[in-house]
Parts: sequence; C-alpha cells; structure tokens
Amino acid sequence: MAVLAPEAYLRPDVIRQVQRFDLKARFVMEGFLAGLHTSPFKGFSVEFSEHRKYVPGDDIRAVDWKVWSRTNRYYIKQYEAETNLTGHLLVDVSGSMGYRGPGGELSKLEYATYLAGAMAYLMVHQQDPVGLVTFGEEIHEYLKPKSRPSHLLSILRRLNEARPAGPTGLAANLHRIAEMIPHRGLVVLFSDLLDDEAAVLDAFGHLRYRGHDVIVFQIFDAAETNFPFDELTRFEDVEGLETALTAEPNAVREAYLKEVSAFLERYREECLKRRIDFVPVDTATTFDKALLAYLQRRCGR
Repeated sequence: MAVLAPEAYLRPDVIRQVQRFDLKARFVMEGFLAGLHTSPFKGFSVEFSEHRKYVPGDDIRAVDWKVWSRTNRYYIKQYEAETNLTGHLLVDVSGSMGYRGPGGELSKLEYATYLAGAMAYLMVHQQDPVGLVTFGEEIHEYLKPKSRPSHLLSILRRLNEARPAGPTGLAANLHRIAEMIPHRGLVVLFSDLLDDEAAVLDAFGHLRYRGHDVIVFQIFDAAETNFPFDELTRFEDVEGLETALTAEPNAVREAYLKEVSAFLERYREECLKRRIDFVPVDTATTFDKALLAYLQRRCGR
C-alpha cells in the first residue's frame, strides 16, 4: 500500500485497505489530529472541574485567590487530571450491524470497531482507563477499564475478532451493563439502535440514573440513509427473523426516508431531554466528522 498523508486515513475506503487493526485505530486517530492546528484534546484531562478545600501539603500555586478574596477561605482549583476519566466502550455486534449496502466500503460493525478502537487508543494514551463491552442478544465480551498499553492491545484484538450475528438485545443488555459498571464514568455506545425505541430510551435513562456521561454513536449504512435502490428489490431481515419484503423502491422511497428522518429526530429529542450526546453518522462519513461530533459535545460538558 502506498504511503499516504495522515488525513487520508480519515476516509473509510482507505482505512479498509490497512491490514492490521491496531494500525487502523492509530491511523484514524492520528489522521484526525493531523488536520488540526492544535490538538483538540489538549487539556482534555486537565480542564477545571471544581473547588475543594485546601489541606496542608497542597501546592500553594493551585489556590484560587479570587475565591479567597471573597470568602477569606482557601480553596484549591481541582482539575480533571486529578481523577482519571474512566471510559466504557459498548459495541453492538448483532446481525443488523453486519449490513453493508451496495458500493459500501465498510459494514456498520467495521465502522463502529474502527471508531471504538481509535477512541480506546486516544484514552489509553491519555492514561485514562477504558473498558470494552461487545454484545448481541447477550453480552459477549467484557474487559474492565485499564490504562496500560497492553490493555489497549487486548481491546483492539477483541474488536478485530467481533463478528455480527443474531438478533439484538440492545435494551436488555444496556440495563445489565448499567448494573455491571461500579462507578460513574463515560459510556460510549456504538449501535444502529434497531430495537424497541421505548425500551432503549428507558435503558439510556438507567445509565444516566447511575451517573454516567453517555454518548451514543448511532451508525447507519449510507444505503439506509440514502435509499439508492432503483429496481425491484427484495429486502431481508439480517437478524434472522425470517421476514422479507419485495418492493418497488420508487414507490416506497419517500415514505421510507420520512420514517428514517423521524426515527433519528425522535432519538435526538429524547437524548437531549436526558442530557445524552446523540451522534448520528453513516458509513460514508469520514472519521473526522464523527470524532469532531464527539469532541464538540464532550468539551461542551
């Protein structure tokens, strides 16, 4: 494979050609950073968080003198670096995530795993613990958060081995995961969200109730969002539910696209109510757009 500029690795069609999964994750992240004037993650783990009372032994340089002038009390400015951000990456590996439409470079699951791998790469290199959960109808893999480089390799290996299969258990598994995670942290979900909407939103509420900061990457194939079909087409359920529909695309396109738009808008509105960051992307989207969407919402917290 020819040597390319780092920015080229933001394109799904290029990243697909890279053979090693760890390189894919690194190239996505470094390609993203290369196009920016300064790293958007600078200060990501050292942003101001809150005040706490001064105790003997604290660095006097951290005293907030403005607070002292108002209260005559000593308070320390506490930063996020004092308590590591613990991340949990949740990847849906149900059958629907294996879909790749006509002309598509990546399946939804491939796109999700590359994006999750890049985020794991980022967090470990920030010395933030990060864990991984993969699930379909049941939970498949659970790696507890750690920040060691060897742990990153374990995450990337599991992501590389992930294969889409079977029906989804999205809502039920999110409830299980909410109970599995012992402490508040950052929960990032990668899924097409093709499950009962009310049940999924209830599970989102469970995660928020447990104190987690939640970001949802809702991943569709480009064909699912654009519906590029022209000829008589048979549409089959990829999760093995033995349902199929033969239709004339031109006759159903308008209604289909309207329903997809409504589906996304419902999730956007409901996530907003729950203070959850909702990031809809499709597999034709370059990774920088997906990562910037994540970054903007995270930094806006």
